[in-house]
Amino acid sequence: MTTYTPKNILITGAAGFIASHVANRLIRSYPDYKIVVLDKLDYCSSLKNLNPSRSSPNFKFVKGDIGSADLVNYLLITESIDTIMHFAAQTHVDNSFGNSFEFTKNNIYGTHVLLEACKVTGQIRRFIHVSTDEVYGETEEDAIVGNHEASQLLPTNPYSATKAGAEMLVMAYGRSYGLPVITTRGNNVYGPNQFPEKLIPKFILLAMRGKPLPIHGDGSNVRSYLYCEDVAEAFEVILHKGEVGHVYNIGTKRERRVIDVAKDMCKLFNMDPDSSIKFVENRPFNDQRYFLDDEKLKSLGWSERTIWEEGLKKTIEWYTSNPNWWGDVSGALLPHPRMLMMPGGVDRLVDGPENTEFDSPHEANNNSQIGISVSAPKTSSNSTKKPSLKFLIYGKTGWIGGLLGKICQKQGIQYEYGKGRLQDRSQLLADIQSVKPTHVFNAAGVTGRPNVDWCESHKTETISTNVSGTLNLADVCREHGLLMINFATGCIFEYDSTHPEGSGIGFKEEDKPNFIGSFYSKTKAMVEELLKEYDNVCTLRVRMPISSDLNNPRNFITKISRYNKVVNIPNSMTILDELLPISIEMAKRNLKGIWNFTNPGVITHNQILQMYQNYINPKFKWQNFTLQEQALVIVAPRSNNELDASKLKKEFPELMSIKESLIKYVFEPNKKH
Repeated sequence: MTTYTPKNILITGAAGFIASHVANRLIRSYPDYKIVVLDKLDYCSSLKNLNPSRSSPNFKFVKGDIGSADLVNYLLITESIDTIMHFAAQTHVDNSFGNSFEFTKNNIYGTHVLLEACKVTGQIRRFIHVSTDEVYGETEEDAIVGNHEASQLLPTNPYSATKAGAEMLVMAYGRSYGLPVITTRGNNVYGPNQFPEKLIPKFILLAMRGKPLPIHGDGSNVRSYLYCEDVAEAFEVILHKGEVGHVYNIGTKRERRVIDVAKDMCKLFNMDPDSSIKFVENRPFNDQRYFLDDEKLKSLGWSERTIWEEGLKKTIEWYTSNPNWWGDVSGALLPHPRMLMMPGGVDRLVDGPENTEFDSPHEANNNSQIGISVSAPKTSSNSTKKPSLKFLIYGKTGWIGGLLGKICQKQGIQYEYGKGRLQDRSQLLADIQSVKPTHVFNAAGVTGRPNVDWCESHKTETISTNVSGTLNLADVCREHGLLMINFATGCIFEYDSTHPEGSGIGFKEEDKPNFIGSFYSKTKAMVEELLKEYDNVCTLRVRMPISSDLNNPRNFITKISRYNKVVNIPNSMTILDELLPISIEMAKRNLKGIWNFTNPGVITHNQILQMYQNYINPKFKWQNFTLQEQALVIVAPRSNNELDASKLKKEFPELMSIKESLIKYVFEPNKKH
């Protein structure tokens, strides 16, 4: 049997559960090996898991994402990596039913990036890919022999499907490019440091809190459990003795029904199983049994050392000694969490850039963990008011988002700004877990600076925020039963034969968008159509927003007062000073669906500038030009239309017409005497 000796090992995901035990073991036992850990510090990982190794001279930690090809290539070259142990993955089955795309991104794409980097650099002598027993699918209940390494792969859930897909890539790169790959498929693992979305730590923490233990279905499902240190030893053996091109099962023949695990837990905590075990709705598909043939690994000299009772006691002792290791894990302790929450431990508060804000094209470039929002909540003076409102607002540095915060503060409504990027589901979930809002406001998005022409040359960035990001937030809110107030645009229509200019016939909420002149408008029309599938969204179509702050460059009046020439076309517009407080009232009333969020009626550019001349600057002058002349100085055509605001007017009878609102909220307060 040939023995392999590595020099420089890259371990992905080693701030997580299993990989941290492997990394700590190798660092401790092999001081001549350099161990480089790459981990993006997702919700279920923590640097504390690597505390035993952090002072070791042969240990290095790099915070980053395996999906970053540049970073992976850089590490392989600069650290002279010859061995990769690839653990990084999304692994919780419940989560995969709620957000399967994230599993594809991490488990398949991330693996592909690593493999391609290995091919390009040509220096890797071992690539150990960590898979799961779930790729085999369900084992028959009466099977005496477990799945062996050559058994057919029949995954039954999105998680195991992505792991099987990653395995196919690993196998293909081994055969096509000669990469020295080894794959492992393991049973369930338990022990210290495990994030409590998994069964055993979840049961332990619930039992510590005196709460019932939830069991999916009837608890007859059978699983095999290995203690973490035994599994770490298995990887040590595979690293040194595993044969290239082979697959190794890491398993045990000692099986337990889930109901028996719960009963063992009750026994150790002196709880009555009849009153402490709670049966809940089953998963969409819950494999009855996973059973592995582990003889191949045993032939390399490995064997299970820790019996169930001993391992369970060690694990309970660790959690009772470290009850706050993961911070606030209340979301993970739910029977069906289906979330990628981030624990709220103090050590995990890492400042990160803001998300792309409303009316801003500059996206935050960040692949790292984003910390929990720490802005102080604004508390109402009437603490007895029920129900208590708390808003989570996205778009802190944007115009509308900033104004919403000021209005909440004035009204005594608690609020916090979200820290997560709309495109990153785990960050949004962390915000919701931290803030615990009653409503979510989305005022983040891309409109372009200085105008929508920017979007024409930045299409992928525009899609990422306006479409993907908005849908991501809506979906997260839906999962948590939250209403999302979404600030959209009415610039998705243009005058046509059935809605002619000057006719007073406006586009209604149910009308299909007909303006495709700008890429910005295309993305907004697209996401509005998709949001119709969500019953938790209130879409507000804003048009040519105006506020009393005439120094704000985003203010429509400020814009046109600075242009050399303007067109003169009647349009619907939104007076923010009047309508933003209405948006908060709409949240209080839990209104949903699409709303034309403009003041009733239309007003032309000339009429606005005439008011500006009358109230602000008597010497102000301007010139008009035609749409044809305008087209020569802009990249994308502009939307001109009238929106029918009768639905909003019916809900809020006090809503002023556009001209009345302009005078009351904008020009009178700014009048020069």
